[in-house]
Amino acid sequence: MAVEFRCATARGRGYARGLRADADRLMRAAGLAECELSLTLTSDRAIRRLNRDFRGIDTPTDVLSFSQIEQAGAAPPDPHSVKNSPGLPVGDVVISIDTALRQAREYRVSPSSRLRRLLVHGFLHLIGYDHERSAADARRMFARERTLASKINQRRASSR
Repeated sequence: MAVEFRCATARGRGYARGLRADADRLMRAAGLAECELSLTLTSDRAIRRLNRDFRGIDTPTDVLSFSQIEQAGAAPPDPHSVKNSPGLPVGDVVISIDTALRQAREYRVSPSSRLRRLLVHGFLHLIGYDHERSAADARRMFARERTLASKINQRRASSR
């Protein structure tokens, strides 16, 4: 399994090791331990630029996902058909530390917990989940998000 991690902002350095470990646990929990994931922790300024360039929305956001499973012009992957293939690049998850920290305060959760949830959310988009398609799709995605976040927490606790 390979998680390529990049911390592109000094503000995120204190969260880098934990988030990287969470990404490793996530790939195992999702049954995709042999696949590759790229994860970047960045600033609001940088994620705003990406959001504008790739989605046409000129505002910062909490997490962006860039699937490498999807082919240009093809439909998103079926979340249940993604196979654990050695070296398969799943895609890139980019998280804004600035927004994540604001949300952690707002939701009254730890920054690590919020970052973990954003990681899982972004990852699920990579493999084909989309909460914006329908209410039923949103329920499925958020249920899977809760399940994976719980598994990561269990693995984190057992590795101490």
